[in-house]
Amino acid sequence: MKATFNSWDGKYRQPFGAIQAGTSVKWSVAIDEEVQEVTLWLTKINEDDMAYPMTYNSETKMYETSIRIGTSGLYYYYFNIKQNNQYYFLQRARDQFGEAELTQDSTDVRTFQLTCYDRQVPQEPWYAQGVVYQIFPDRFNNGNPHGEITGRKKNSFLYATPEDTPYYIKDEHGAMARWDFFGGNLKGITEKVPYLKKLGVTAIYLNPIFMASSNHRYDTQDFMKIDPMLGTEQDLQELIQTLHDNKMHLILDGVFNHVGADSEYFLKATQDKNSDYFSWFNFIHYPDKYQSWWGVTTLPEVNKHNKQYVNYITGPKGVLAKWTKMQVDGWRLDVADELPMEFLRAIRDRLQKENCQLVIGEVWEDASHKFVNSEFRPYMAGDNLTGVMNYPMRNLIINLLQAKDEAGEISAMNDLEKLVENYPKAFLENCLNNIGTHDTERIKTVLGGDEELVAMAFGLMFAAPGVPCIYYGDEAGLIGGKDPDNRRCFPWGKESHFLEETVSMLASARKANPALVSGKVGFVKIRLGINALVRYNDREIVVYCYNRTNEDVDLDASEMRTYCLPEMIADLVRDLLDQEVIAKKDFLLKKADMMEKEERK
Repeated sequence: MKATFNSWDGKYRQPFGAIQAGTSVKWSVAIDEEVQEVTLWLTKINEDDMAYPMTYNSETKMYETSIRIGTSGLYYYYFNIKQNNQYYFLQRARDQFGEAELTQDSTDVRTFQLTCYDRQVPQEPWYAQGVVYQIFPDRFNNGNPHGEITGRKKNSFLYATPEDTPYYIKDEHGAMARWDFFGGNLKGITEKVPYLKKLGVTAIYLNPIFMASSNHRYDTQDFMKIDPMLGTEQDLQELIQTLHDNKMHLILDGVFNHVGADSEYFLKATQDKNSDYFSWFNFIHYPDKYQSWWGVTTLPEVNKHNKQYVNYITGPKGVLAKWTKMQVDGWRLDVADELPMEFLRAIRDRLQKENCQLVIGEVWEDASHKFVNSEFRPYMAGDNLTGVMNYPMRNLIINLLQAKDEAGEISAMNDLEKLVENYPKAFLENCLNNIGTHDTERIKTVLGGDEELVAMAFGLMFAAPGVPCIYYGDEAGLIGGKDPDNRRCFPWGKESHFLEETVSMLASARKANPALVSGKVGFVKIRLGINALVRYNDREIVVYCYNRTNEDVDLDASEMRTYCLPEMIADLVRDLLDQEVIAKKDFLLKKADMMEKEERK
């Protein structure tokens, strides 16, 4: 018996991918012989399994059923086939782009996922169509006339030159003894806006800028003040104005899960149980033992269910209101998966009232089926986050470029396919793609110092669905291992012009080709080390093809295997690539106008 189902093929499932609540979904299964019965098993998280008999359609020669999905949430499904009084399970095949396979082993059936959301998230054109640049403020640029350092901090030290390597100075107990600074500031960022604009950047995302002891500033002392080493509120206003004058935008980092142990909030809480701040924290033994982020005692966690604290952040005179009123364009939320859903909704509600539609959460995994303490987090519902930092994209890009065999490449492509299938379209297009951040090794270091491979990593990031985000200095060829080595100073005057030109070209291509922003996704497998990512819409096809081998290759359409592409699009892609020469350690972007193709026919 042969049974066929493919969640990516409209013959077998309509509509594709994530759906809105109230939508009817049609499932169809093709079986090459008559069977006793076929059943769709559909399960919503935290609810009982539901069995839906499938009826044979003599016209389509398929077993079919249609079900209206009434409520949002996370669903899983598979098919059960009864033949000769034996039961077979039609489950998701491994790394096969939505295809199914038969098994009689009922112990661990691999299910298909169905994401259901309440409403689409908003998409701001400036963001969805843009290119973001992440800046670790202390390490980017000092804009003071002679490199003066303002707002010097107690128990810290300054490096002699920007070429120095960051290093943590710890005491005998492993705690930080001194924080190190290079003196980057807001004026320095404003000064480099022309560089960013030339690069093709349309928005910058800043790591925290509020008053703190550390150089990373995730240990907030005062949410209502700019860190004096970075500058003043006037400096921030000048940066925002300069960005907006250049049709660029600003995203700030909101760290609302924890504060610094030396913050005014925590100090007052530990000094007086009657303090308004006492209830903000969870004390295990007052005042010396308390809940902290991952056990780091310098980062006491805040009780995010505390109404006073929530109002301090999200109220009409709160933190978000104050800074967003300065025309801040969006927010990234640190450790979003540790913030209660009610808090996330309150944040989203406040920002909407301030006419700010962008709320990006730090979630490292596939956010469509994220669980925290065994509780499902409905990030896709449409009423909280509008997107997430897309770390899975970084992982699959690296895996694709480091794969030892074609199976590894297929697996990486399949990981991208799962994101496309699991995320609502608008949510996926809002995700902040990255190949490096302040929490990861530098991409050039990961890829062994090979700038041609780094260029391909940039190419894949720009070609994939989502908003490309460049970690400062990656386009300049900056290297670095794990934190703090990945937070070196920007190498002004020693940049990689090859990588800068690559990023600039890719940013121009994204701006000129709408399919790279909102097009559908497919793949072409040519041979080990030579693959293509395809984006297409009703008017155009854009193909990003790379060659990481050590030889120039004449592309041959007969060797190409396509995945997740309709037959007509697959044929056009083959025509587009056939007889092209792709040089070793190179890539090409090819575009076809589908209207022209139709006219030629």
